[in-house]
Amino acid sequence: MHPLLTHLRGLAAYLLAWMLAGLALAAALAQTGAADWAWALAFAVPTAVVTGLAALAMYAVCRSRPLRPARWLSAMARRAAAALLLAVLVGVVASLWNAVGLVFERQGLVTLQPAAWVALIGLLALVFIVSALTHDALLAQQALQEAAATEARARLHAREMELQALRNQIDPHFLFNSLNSISALTQLDASAARAMTIDLAQFFRLTLSLGGRDRIPLADELELVQRYLAIEQRRLGDKLHLAIEADAECNAALLPPLTLQPLVENAIKHGIRLLDEGGLIELRAQHQASRLALSVCNPVEAGAAQDATGLGQGLRHLRERLAAQYAEPTFVDVVQQPGRFTVNISLPWHT
Repeated sequence: MHPLLTHLRGLAAYLLAWMLAGLALAAALAQTGAADWAWALAFAVPTAVVTGLAALAMYAVCRSRPLRPARWLSAMARRAAAALLLAVLVGVVASLWNAVGLVFERQGLVTLQPAAWVALIGLLALVFIVSALTHDALLAQQALQEAAATEARARLHAREMELQALRNQIDPHFLFNSLNSISALTQLDASAARAMTIDLAQFFRLTLSLGGRDRIPLADELELVQRYLAIEQRRLGDKLHLAIEADAECNAALLPPLTLQPLVENAIKHGIRLLDEGGLIELRAQHQASRLALSVCNPVEAGAAQDATGLGQGLRHLRERLAAQYAEPTFVDVVQQPGRFTVNISLPWHT
């Protein structure tokens, strides 16, 4: 349905404009001697109103075949054919309405020669072509507005996911364990307790500051990871090791905050913490063509099943966050090997 048909004031203004066009047509007919003013008005105003209503049909034509660079020629041909067909139909309606003059013992409401009827149909076709182009412009504007609304919804969804990630980030177990470790260190090593307290405060401060931004450099994300691991290392000691391999240019690459940190947290929770000997967490970042390739790899118990409710949900949230942040495709893939668990991420390259 045409949007104008649901807007009564707009429809009334539209029909009024066509009535004014009918007045102009009546003036032209009266000036050429086709009829006096009264008969010219009786013919021209209803014809103009019918033309205006018929022009609304071009909305459906334009919407069914939008103008696209790849097929603009066929779309324009369809518009031209529809305009000509409507012009002929309105011309037939106008001629039938003109025949009402026979009731008043006239040849018609107005007297038009065959050439004038052909000219009228040509004028109607031109009106419908203009109507099609106008509807194309309106549809393009609607598409832009819908795209802007979709982008706004995506940004809102991304922000909600960011906030949810921040809430999930403050893992009660992590916080309680850290506070218990600080409490124990106050009696054994006061300086170490103080250092761990500072690490914990800096970690949460950095988490909140980075979480309020849409994109951050990879270097900032890696700093957050290192601050998190500094706290965990004070509790796990030699069981936890970290190796980072990143191309120098990758440090400036932009990505959503808290992309890697939750993966490192899962690597400790589902891997390192369950191993008596601990292990090494490996982070890699590479610039591959127009993509940023990231990976987080950690050891796991051989044959141990991954926690589908915790780890799987975290990966699902990460996929949703990245999909909402980028117009280009993003990928989060899991590779499970005996004793190894790897998460590979591919993002568009932005700096």
